[in-house]
Amino acid sequence: MFEQLQNAVVAGPEVPVRVLALRLVMGLLGGGLVAWIYRRARGVHGTESLPATLVMLAVLICAVTQVIGDSMARAFSLVGALSIVRFRTVVRDTRDTAFVIFVVVVGMAVGAGHALVAGATVVVAGVAAWLMAPGRFGESVDDAGHDLTIKLGLGQDGTVLERGVFAEHLTRWRSMGASTAKQGSAIELVWRVTLRGTSSPGEVVRALNRVDGVQGVELHPADDTD
Repeated sequence: MFEQLQNAVVAGPEVPVRVLALRLVMGLLGGGLVAWIYRRARGVHGTESLPATLVMLAVLICAVTQVIGDSMARAFSLVGALSIVRFRTVVRDTRDTAFVIFVVVVGMAVGAGHALVAGATVVVAGVAAWLMAPGRFGESVDDAGHDLTIKLGLGQDGTVLERGVFAEHLTRWRSMGASTAKQGSAIELVWRVTLRGTSSPGEVVRALNRVDGVQGVELHPADDTD
């Protein structure tokens, strides 16, 4: 019985402790670099929680790659085990999805011991992200639209928002429609808006929530740019 347990634990080639620690630290640094590039390239138009996710994902992918090693059977087993894990938040911008793939590649390269591949990927992909950031090659920062949905109590005037918070934090806004909410006890207003370069989505949501009569605020990147 003891031998069976021992065989189960030591199955597969062992990774030296120093190598394991070094690769995990390199994965952490690589993920940090990708997160920093994301912050610089996406700015206020990025997802606030994604940089922390990128750092953790790099370390986890690095560890998983070391577990897989050269074993095809272990690779398929891990794919099946990890397939139950899903992102609960939809990544609306394809550029955010590209950064997720970016950090996965860096984590896998470090975990497999290909430090040169990881470093070259960070440099080349980082330059590409910088070149394709909003504001370069004809894409204006103002082109990054957001859909803003606000629930107001009945009797509240939506123009108050436009004269106050909108004028302070937005460069453009366009009404997209209105409907009733909460069984007719509130009204839901929708705008297509463009944030100022100095305003983040979090700041806009917090400012709107402080306005009397506002019962709920949703702000997310627009699915289209009509």
